[in-house]
Amino acid sequence: MTRRINLALQGGGAHGAFTWGVLDRLLEVDDLEIAAITGTSAGALNGAALKAGLAHGGREGARSCLDHLWQRMGAVGDMRFAHWLAGLDAAPILGMLDWIAPFSPRETMGQLLSPYSYGPFYRNPLRPVVEGFNFAEVCAAEGPQLFICATSVRTGKVRVFSGDEVSTDAILASACLPNLFQAVEIEDPATGRMEPYWDGGYTGNPALFPLYQPELPSDVVIVSINPLERDELPRTPQQIQNRINEISFNSSLLRELRAIAFVQRLLAEGRMEAGQMKRVLVHRIADDDLMRQLSVHTKLIPIPQILAKLKTAGRAAAERFLEGDAAHIGARSTVDLTEMFG
Repeated sequence: MTRRINLALQGGGAHGAFTWGVLDRLLEVDDLEIAAITGTSAGALNGAALKAGLAHGGREGARSCLDHLWQRMGAVGDMRFAHWLAGLDAAPILGMLDWIAPFSPRETMGQLLSPYSYGPFYRNPLRPVVEGFNFAEVCAAEGPQLFICATSVRTGKVRVFSGDEVSTDAILASACLPNLFQAVEIEDPATGRMEPYWDGGYTGNPALFPLYQPELPSDVVIVSINPLERDELPRTPQQIQNRINEISFNSSLLRELRAIAFVQRLLAEGRMEAGQMKRVLVHRIADDDLMRQLSVHTKLIPIPQILAKLKTAGRAAAERFLEGDAAHIGARSTVDLTEMFG
């Protein structure tokens, strides 16, 4: 019997290679059908690669497309400054960088310069990666529905791109951290006005509401990149900024999960008639312990060795899900939402 799920893919920079591993393992399960994908930032890139690969060559095509995406990501280099780590096995030292160089001169300059300071020399390092997608396949009517989330700079609201709206610019907008990249301008079809967009993580990391359509399955599998909790107090500037980003990028998702928990409670207590609102079943694949151990720097430095380790960890997390929580698909949530908010 085929089990149908929706995927919600968080963003988290180069740590999105963890999601690569999760998807790689899920694609090996023949009776697991992906009906829809919502993704933000790295989740948007993973979602586009998954959709395009399925359209091109089925499950093996999707695995190959994801492999190719992260090979290209591994060649991007440091997205903030010169490739001073190029050619080195940086994995052993990245964990110490927060303490070795807590006041990096380049990052200090980053506080004084905006992405607009570079004038004609500015280049979004992700553009060549995203332009490598076949958008006829990414936007194909067949296969899972794909939703890409970005944040309107002008209104502060989430915009969800789907169907033929998904483009190079839509994906770049979804991954546009404003202190690193210039805002991506895309036409608003309602007004004809060109609107600037920033990273979707500020308003939906990722947005879940596109998955509430009645024709889609009830089960939503969230692939989490940003840890919900950290026991240790952040002390360096990089650690502090990273935790601020984690909290802000998790907040939109937590708000939607609170709404789901509220509806579930109303349905369970009989205070809402069945069928009035969709009964959403929530599952989560994550490795918060690993994400807490990783250096802040590895989000923006896609070192191939670390990407490979993240892929392996993602496959292991997916395996744990398949051996446990996956048995409850279609029956109940495996995330205790009340405990999550407690």
